[in-house]
Amino acid sequence: MHLTKKNIILKGVAASPGIAIGKVFLLEDDEYFLIHKEIPKNERAGELKRLDEAIEKTRAELKTTYQKINSLLGENYAKIADVHLMILDDPVMKKDVVKMVEDGVNAEYAVFKVLDKIIRSFDAIEDDYFRERKQDIQDVTKKILENLLGKEKRTLSNIDNESIVVSHNLTPADTVAIREKFVKAFATDIGGKTSHTAIVAQSLEIPAVVGLRSISANALSGGVIIVDGNQGLVILNPTEETIANYKKELDIQAAKSKELAKLKDLPAETTDKHTVQLLANIDNPDEVKSVINNGASGIGLYRSEFMFFNRSTMPSEKDHYQSYMEVAKMMMPHSVIVRSIDLGGDKLTNLGFLNMKREQNPFMGLRAIRLCLKYPEIFIDQLRGILRASAEGKIKLMYPMISGLEELREANKILEKVKKSLHSENIKFDENIEVGAMIEVPSAAIIADVLSKELDFISIGTNDLIQYTLAVDRVNENVTHLYEPSHPAILRLIKRIIDAGHDSGIDVGMCGEMAGDPYYAILLLGMGLDEFSVSPAQIPKIKKVIRSISYEDAKEAADQILKCKDKESITKIMKKLKSKEMY
Repeated sequence: MHLTKKNIILKGVAASPGIAIGKVFLLEDDEYFLIHKEIPKNERAGELKRLDEAIEKTRAELKTTYQKINSLLGENYAKIADVHLMILDDPVMKKDVVKMVEDGVNAEYAVFKVLDKIIRSFDAIEDDYFRERKQDIQDVTKKILENLLGKEKRTLSNIDNESIVVSHNLTPADTVAIREKFVKAFATDIGGKTSHTAIVAQSLEIPAVVGLRSISANALSGGVIIVDGNQGLVILNPTEETIANYKKELDIQAAKSKELAKLKDLPAETTDKHTVQLLANIDNPDEVKSVINNGASGIGLYRSEFMFFNRSTMPSEKDHYQSYMEVAKMMMPHSVIVRSIDLGGDKLTNLGFLNMKREQNPFMGLRAIRLCLKYPEIFIDQLRGILRASAEGKIKLMYPMISGLEELREANKILEKVKKSLHSENIKFDENIEVGAMIEVPSAAIIADVLSKELDFISIGTNDLIQYTLAVDRVNENVTHLYEPSHPAILRLIKRIIDAGHDSGIDVGMCGEMAGDPYYAILLLGMGLDEFSVSPAQIPKIKKVIRSISYEDAKEAADQILKCKDKESITKIMKKLKSKEMY
């Protein structure tokens, strides 16, 4: 590949939506050529002193990084740097490095060898999220080596005009140096949807494509680049025609965003005055600002399991309480639905709570409510935190992965015991806190009429419901084409759940990806869905669709679609709806 060639297209992972056109700011990755040196006995004390000084300097830099991230993006994002400090203080790591230096190995080589061994052990981990954490150790390794070698790296603070940052990777230390007004997008060699780059890009609401493998080797500093975060594409050295086409697309997107912003304070109401609730899905309190800016009428899914990431110990009752209380207060007078943890046991093993091997089929294993019922001490801490926070705002509790009435009743028994305990301690909470369940397992969908009679609300989790119903692993590239939200069986199950909820006199929401796709909005509206809980950025788009049609027309369209026997017939009707520019 050579840059005399035009329109070099690289495909990666779409980490943050949007389009950016600009010049490359290449944050080059430093390569170190480390040599194994034998340190004479009389010089080893000095070598250890040099190692200590480098580690202390690294610690000071990481603390500064933490403070800057905390100031720029909030406490939850600052935990990224907190993890680096924990790695730096790991006693096993320090012990092994010191041992090698005491045996006569130079400090740089000892640091590299010990941490490289740890990094390689992460390759055997199947879980994407935890496998990506090896990058944290690589980042810490690089910082220590920089300080041992006295190297200084070019940083994002060097940017003095609008640029698109291209790098092998972006570390927390890189991102705190960002001059926001100049950075238009990110493109990196490595990373996934849960990488630091993706998290920061989404927070800054700029496009990002990660996992491009070789973008940093092929991009030239100052060269023209297009980052298409919608499709996960990067185009190096684009032709004038390609640039012109993307500029037109940018103009279209800007005009749409301007129009959508006007809807912020308007209700999600059809032309014949039928109203639904548009809620937001969040992972941490730092996202509430975006929720409010996009006009959500509450939070329909607070994924509490994110409290278990980027830390080395289990969250305490106090951690739970503070997190939920903070969100509840910020969202007043709107409600916040906190989902109890939806984790597998292997995640807790990483926090030292369990000693559990990875299951053969974790999606159907010990996770979510099953894990909480097997290890109620985890559940009780969280329930106490949720209940205490309910005294500070409008909080609702939702159980994930309920598959039968017995699980629901067992969970409620524990909840009642926790309430009784709080009573005995004179701790205030909402005595009438609403309790709901996610309907995401086919068995729960089939008996939704039974479950609904013992719940205050239900929310359809389409991601798992589709996966389990169609027997399709949606991350398996060989079968992803079979993951079809508009499969007749899925649509009939959804309709069945909605009707069952309404027959019991409770509201039915949806918090899966299907709810956030404008393509399905009219269909779901016509089926009678009461609440759409989606990512904050999708709220204006769904609201526009809902405000563009009458409820009667939506119901008629849904009735026609539900009578279809195959995907082709369904697609035909859906396309007709689109041709009317309803979305």
